[in-house]
Amino acid sequence: MISVFVYGTLLVGESNHHVVSPYLLEVQPGTIYGRLYDVGPYPALVLTNDEDNVEGEWIEVTEEGLAAMDILETYYGPGHADNEYERIWVKDAILEKEGWVYCYPNPRGLPAIHGSSWKYHLHNK
Repeated sequence: MISVFVYGTLLVGESNHHVVSPYLLEVQPGTIYGRLYDVGPYPALVLTNDEDNVEGEWIEVTEEGLAAMDILETYYGPGHADNEYERIWVKDAILEKEGWVYCYPNPRGLPAIHGSSWKYHLHNK
């Protein structure tokens, strides 16, 4: 099993959950330190140090599930020039849990999302 923190369109009930659902083994609510930005149809995450919280879900997936998420997130490998997101190892802010998360390298010019939840932001736009 591979642990991944999801916070946007991959969340249960959101538009891209179908990408990961065939490979999903477990789901658990979680929180990490970070800030969300609005890219339009999806959010971007930038990690912070104990400042802002991002609510999401820890999902347990197979290797095939991680590969499917890499394709969706345009992640080709560490530091690849064509990556839209980087895949970073993180720890939960509250739980004894850690795993991968997809982070946006440069949110310059994107509006910050006020609050800690993409679901809340999306459904209240």
